[in-house]
Amino acid sequence: MKIKTNKINSANAEIEAEISNKTIDTNLEKIAKELTKTVAVQGFRKGKVPVAVVKKQYGNRLLQDAEAEALRDVLNRGLDELKISSDRLIGEPNISKFDKNDAGISVTVKIALRPDIDLGNYADMVKDFEKPVIDEKEVEVRLERLADSQGKFVDLKKKRAAKNGDSAIIDFEGSIDGVLFDGGAAKEFALVLGSNQFIPGFEDQVVGMNIGEEKIVKVKFPENYGSDALSGKDAEFKVTLHNIQEKIKAEIDEAFAAKMLAGQDDTSLENLKAQIKAQMSHEALAKLYNDELKPALLETLVESIKFDLPEFVVEQEIDVSLNKKASMMSEDEIKELRESTEKLEALRETFREDAQRSVRATFIIDSLATAENVKVTENEVMQTIYYEAMQMGQDPKVSYDKYKNAGYLPAIQMSMVEDKVLTQILNSKTKEA
Repeated sequence: MKIKTNKINSANAEIEAEISNKTIDTNLEKIAKELTKTVAVQGFRKGKVPVAVVKKQYGNRLLQDAEAEALRDVLNRGLDELKISSDRLIGEPNISKFDKNDAGISVTVKIALRPDIDLGNYADMVKDFEKPVIDEKEVEVRLERLADSQGKFVDLKKKRAAKNGDSAIIDFEGSIDGVLFDGGAAKEFALVLGSNQFIPGFEDQVVGMNIGEEKIVKVKFPENYGSDALSGKDAEFKVTLHNIQEKIKAEIDEAFAAKMLAGQDDTSLENLKAQIKAQMSHEALAKLYNDELKPALLETLVESIKFDLPEFVVEQEIDVSLNKKASMMSEDEIKELRESTEKLEALRETFREDAQRSVRATFIIDSLATAENVKVTENEVMQTIYYEAMQMGQDPKVSYDKYKNAGYLPAIQMSMVEDKVLTQILNSKTKEA
């Protein structure tokens, strides 16, 4: 077997080999002899099946196995010549050439390697910055909103028309083309006007109604409503307003603070304000990080840290972008690409620069996570998915299984690692205002 190796750069290498027919025949003979020990063939005792019989019965399979063993030998010998350990490989080796001829097989194997990355003094790329300052007026506004959320609905002291913020106690009955539909009726339903709980336009038409009034509310269901029978349909609702309740917000005093801080040692109003201020400061810092500092930091790192990229990883990223683009194209556009290799390649090239930046960013984050000792466990990923599902009123296990079966967990984990490592770097540069 003749082997020629070429280390293209620190992230890519190529192995060329000429595999002789003699090598394939030797491998096939060896595999056939091993198979005689375990194979069951009618008319022969186990372990006593002749090699010739095994070759006849499993010819194609034996040939494939013999060629596969030769390819493994090519890879192992090539890696030895290149002085590359197998743990540096990324993904499966790519067989870019496999030509059979009279003498044997000409093969070319391309391999991708985890690149060597010199992070340098990456912390120096981040400038010091001041934490956002929350003033007392902002705290008071948040406190008022909290008190409003804890308010109670009570009957009106003085009769008036319904307005946004009120709880309207209504009966309603919905129909399409005069026919009632399932789920479109309720009795004495408490609807907070302005909450957008109902389909667009419904609550707006209840505003202005008086107690005891009946009204026909005309609406149109959204196109993406979720029910084929209702999506995009015009509907009428017969609405009767039985009562109007207005919200009386809670008094902001020590008793209110004690209720909000139940279970804590310090239940004073002063401590409640301090905790609200701390929460708002955390929210403002998170917004600053996510909207400005993290994207800017990642951009700086990608621009500043240079290294060789594994070609096949970049190509995979391009394929992802191409498939996404194709999903939004018409059948005629897709047909045009299928019929023109030049146009398809030209389109692929439009994604190359972004793909390279994305791959570069991924490897940089991976190296930074090692440098910063940042890890995200599978359990943390599961907890995050569970929490988000519960926040949206979804079944946590169903959501997790959906992501898992779709193969999204590694991407979610990587996203969490990126968020965690960039946050850690930025935290080291924060200054109190």
